[in-house]
Amino acid sequence: MSGDAARVLATLRARGLMLATAESCTGGLIAGALTDIAGSSDVVERGFVTYSNAAKVEMLGVRPETLDATGAVSEDTAREMAEGAVARSRADIAVAVTGIAGPGGSEHKPEGRVCFGLSGPAGTVTETVEFGAIGRANVRAATVAHALAMILRDYAPAP
Repeated sequence: MSGDAARVLATLRARGLMLATAESCTGGLIAGALTDIAGSSDVVERGFVTYSNAAKVEMLGVRPETLDATGAVSEDTAREMAEGAVARSRADIAVAVTGIAGPGGSEHKPEGRVCFGLSGPAGTVTETVEFGAIGRANVRAATVAHALAMILRDYAPAP
């Protein structure tokens, strides 16, 4: 994972872009993976850990109506988290994650479901990944890896 974090930093640094994270189920692990690398402060602008719905609303501007309609674990919420992180920071792009790390879940929102949002100058993309009931630590680690891969997919220069 540190390899992907280093590649994200190098890619965004080369493009002159600053990044914010908006994290729920990972509790700051994405920002942590990036800031484990010396010199990351020229790319990582800030991280929002918004574990509760109230924090999502207060810190990122997620609309209560969105939470009521689709829940915290939804692409709609991930979109508003990512867009809110850009709007409420000095970052150019933001990655957001919200999901069910486990244990537990429900029939409609199973353990291992994570919704991602990535917002930047070209707009916002969202996606949902079903990691499955692989355990809390594994879901969180897979979420960090996927978030970093999303950034690379959307912001790395074409070969």
